[in-house]
Amino acid sequence: MAFKKAQRKAAKMRVALAGPSGAGKTLSALYLAYGVTGDWSKIALIDTEHGRAQFYAERSDLETGAFLYDELTPPYSPDRYIQKVKEATAAVGPDGVVIVDSFSHAWDNEGGVLDLKTELEQTQNKNSFTVWNEAGKIQNHLVNTLLSADCHIIVTMRSKMAYAMEQNERGKTVPVKIGLAPVQRENTEYEFDIVFNIARSHTASTSKDTTFLDSWTGVITPELGKQLKEWLSGGVEPDRCADCGSLIVAAQGRSAEQIAEGTVKNYGRKLCWNCMTKEIKKRKEKPADEGTAPVSE
Repeated sequence: MAFKKAQRKAAKMRVALAGPSGAGKTLSALYLAYGVTGDWSKIALIDTEHGRAQFYAERSDLETGAFLYDELTPPYSPDRYIQKVKEATAAVGPDGVVIVDSFSHAWDNEGGVLDLKTELEQTQNKNSFTVWNEAGKIQNHLVNTLLSADCHIIVTMRSKMAYAMEQNERGKTVPVKIGLAPVQRENTEYEFDIVFNIARSHTASTSKDTTFLDSWTGVITPELGKQLKEWLSGGVEPDRCADCGSLIVAAQGRSAEQIAEGTVKNYGRKLCWNCMTKEIKKRKEKPADEGTAPVSE
């Protein structure tokens, strides 16, 4: 087939959220999904975390709605994951979002790929290299099936845990739980278009991105999901700050669009919330008449 000019086309979202326990992976995934769909009934969550995701359904304090839900119990075999994803995809349709919470169980929990690898060693009396080749094919089939689903896909992954000593707000040195590599096959995160690493503070940062996020950091909100949906649809490029170049995101109850429009109206250029705050401060400190030095009292 001859080469032809590349064109950016509408695409489905393929996102992974990785973080330690308590980082807020499930809620972040739900917010991101709602931003994409604008409809809680078009979100289907597959729960391997013993029903915990149901705690987030229809919460007025968190502004969540009634999403579709099903629990995946042991064994966490790739075949059972694939079946659940197919059922969820059919339930939400092409414009919906399927959340796999969590994808780590498919690797290292009961019935996962590591268990299958051990089973192959014991029953077929094969060497480690041959067994890993077969187990790798099973893993690849799982990932490829997941990413080829005809809907948006979000997976969460647990991070391997470690502790570091840091100073708290009182200046006291305390142990802090930090997340390291995701609990999944090495390099699995490369299969996704966006990978967010979420800290215990709930602040996320991108370790991989093929969209417009670059080195984005912040708390994941539905507004971010909305911006991603618009970009993936092949349409709207997101607004960026004229001063610092960063992505303009929602803040203080205002959408990114409202902030961009408001700063253009008031300051003549698009500004992010932080740069807008700096501009306000700068103008307050500026003398009324630039040509006249302030008169000292």
